[in-house]
Amino acid sequence: MELQDAVFPVEPAEYDHIIEVWEASVRATHHFVQEADIVFFRPIVRQVLPDLALACMRDQVGQVVGYAAVGDQRVEMLFIRPEWRGQGVGRRLLSHAVREMGARGLDVNEQNEQAVGFYLKMGFEVVGRSEHDGFGKPYPLLHLRLAAG
Repeated sequence: MELQDAVFPVEPAEYDHIIEVWEASVRATHHFVQEADIVFFRPIVRQVLPDLALACMRDQVGQVVGYAAVGDQRVEMLFIRPEWRGQGVGRRLLSHAVREMGARGLDVNEQNEQAVGFYLKMGFEVVGRSEHDGFGKPYPLLHLRLAAG
């Protein structure tokens, strides 16, 4: 299967599919997250989607393979289907989020070392750290911003 060579908006009718991408990605990359927390976060992720600017990439048949969500100049979510990782989807979506959606910062789970490395390689820098996530769960966050230049 090939990738369509464009970044597309996400329609509200696609939110359930977006949640499937989120969950598949979390299960593949967030090995430190407990099952109970995936269940906890799933409806929260669904609830916030209408409040965020969403962009996605699609395969040849139009299925979402990855998406970025931006709010208040921050990348709030960037998730890729596991089978599409390493094929430039994340790079394209993050670049789009910065160039077209005005993203300048983000938080990333410190324990997700691949994501941390990706964001640093993409020009972000660590500007702070929190011991817990925004829900008080024991998932340390690194606070990143787009480096000057």
